[in-house]
Order: sequence, then structure tokens, then C-alpha cells
Amino acid sequence: MPDTAAKPAIQSGETVAKAAAVSIWEIFLEFLIIGGTSFGGVVPYLRGSLVTKRHWIDDKEFVEMLSISQSLPGLNATNMAVLVGEKLRGVMGSIAGIAGICLPGGLLMFAVGIFYHHHGEHVWITAALKGVAAAAVGLILSTVVSLSKKSLSHNFDFVFMAATVIAVNRLHLGVPRTLVAVGALAILFHHPRKAQKESVKP
Repeated sequence: MPDTAAKPAIQSGETVAKAAAVSIWEIFLEFLIIGGTSFGGVVPYLRGSLVTKRHWIDDKEFVEMLSISQSLPGLNATNMAVLVGEKLRGVMGSIAGIAGICLPGGLLMFAVGIFYHHHGEHVWITAALKGVAAAAVGLILSTVVSLSKKSLSHNFDFVFMAATVIAVNRLHLGVPRTLVAVGALAILFHHPRKAQKESVKP
């Protein structure tokens, strides 16, 4: 019978091995592709490229880095590029990541800005933008569903998730303040459980 418990450890080892062999050029090229193809929202493309395709980081690291990126000032995409690049190749990896992800978007938005300035009021342009906005929500939702299957380890985690949504969307609390408060509650909830499991081991 295969040892299924060893699979996560093997996958984690493969991720570390692949990440160790990444070059500066590969980091720049991958983030360049992400920046040039991430239509409607960058988070699904980041996970698809960094976790599923390249295996540079795993889902746990992705969620942690995304949490940091959302908590700090700046765009999620650029913050993620800095964090992932630094993990893979240090300071030069961060520079390569942020240059790669910003270059195509900056050039493309410059061209789109000129086009929108002259044709933005056209009925077909307005309709297309509404459709793209709906598709973007769907892309983000699909990523949330995929990550939740691996990140929500206990039923009570859904309470933390709901509390975060209510605090930000209904109570209009700041994201950093909400994450600190919910994070503190999560630590109090999960840490004793972990300590208890370790204490009962033979």
C-alpha cells in the first residue's frame, strides 16, 4: 500500500529543489508573461504560474505571501513579485520579478489609456468592459475556491473568513487592522490545538 502521508513532504521537497535552480532570467521571463497575460486580475495567473506550472512555491507559501502583499501598501502583483523573487534569488530576484511584471502592463496601459481617451464613450467599449469586469470576478472566485480547499483546515476557519469579510465590507475597517485582529484570534484558536496534539504523541 502506498504511503499517502509522505506525498506532501515529497511535493514540498520537489518545490524546494525546483526553486533552488531558478535563474534571474527565468524569474524575469515568468513575471513578464504573467504581467502580459493576466487579463481581469493577476491573482489566478500568479497561482497558476508560480504554484501549478513552475512549482516555485506551494499553496501554503502562496497564501502567506498573498496575505503579506494585501496587508502592505502597493499592488498585490508587485508585492508578490518582490516576495517571490527574493525567496528564489534574493535582491536580484526581486528586481527581476518587479521589472518583469510591471513592464508589459505599463506599456499596454499606456496604449489602452490613449485608446480609451478617444473611444471610451462608445457603447461597444462600455459593454465589453462590463463583461470583462464580470469575468474578472469569476477568475478571482475560482482561485479563492481552489485555495480554500487547502488553506481552511478546520470548520472554524470559515468563521474567521466571514469575520474578515464583514469587518472590511460592512464595518469598513482597514485591511491591516482587520488582518491583525483576525490573525490574533486565529493564533489563539489554532496554537493550543497544535500543542495538545504534540503532547499526546507517544
